[in-house]
Amino acid sequence: MITEQVQVLTNRKIAEATYEMVLQAEMASKMKPGQFVNLKIDGFLLRRPISICQYDQFKHTFTIIYKVVGDGTKKLTTLQSGDSLDCMGPLGNHFPIEKETTAILVGGGVGVPPLYETAKQLIAANTQVTVVLGFADRAAAFYVEAFKQLGAIVYVATDNGTLGTHGRVTNVIANENLQAEYIYACGPEAMLRALETHFEKGYLSFEARMACGIGACMACVCKDRQDTDLYYRICKEGPVFPVGKVGF
Repeated sequence: MITEQVQVLTNRKIAEATYEMVLQAEMASKMKPGQFVNLKIDGFLLRRPISICQYDQFKHTFTIIYKVVGDGTKKLTTLQSGDSLDCMGPLGNHFPIEKETTAILVGGGVGVPPLYETAKQLIAANTQVTVVLGFADRAAAFYVEAFKQLGAIVYVATDNGTLGTHGRVTNVIANENLQAEYIYACGPEAMLRALETHFEKGYLSFEARMACGIGACMACVCKDRQDTDLYYRICKEGPVFPVGKVGF
């Protein structure tokens, strides 16, 4: 883990209330797919945890995608090229990259970004990748073409049917009879719970409200599936856990 002043290279809107920011940072050389960073925003006490979308370990750059949900993330949208941010990272457990197999990647809303670098590395490892993306509507959708350009087969579901399948990601999986040896998923707890009924092997990334982001405050704990007296910190032992590890 590193705390560093990172430089904003670009910051642009890519979907409704959704922005993509590219940052220059030495810490990019240590990043792995599925990890996150914790950003200090001027004027706000608590840092904001945001998933790492992709990174370049040689150019020392990384990309985050964030949704405007409050005053803190709204202030992030005002940053321009040349501005800097106090950034802590990379944080959390990462997605293991299974080689030469088949995988379905499922993302819901702001759970989509950490799957992009994951898809890139899986494809580089000769894994056949199918991606299912879930959004509220067409206006909220992003990175659909970006996943296709990686070489993945891509399906989209929207709550109102304005893009792709009308319904949820699980509707796409059922309708298309999608199967794979591994599942990689990030999104709301209800989505992860539903996916566990379809897949026995793989990895789930959990979303949670965090305070410290380094496992000290115990604000983001979850229970072990088998031993209910055993707890995990989503920011430290997670956010990525094997399927079946965490109780809902």
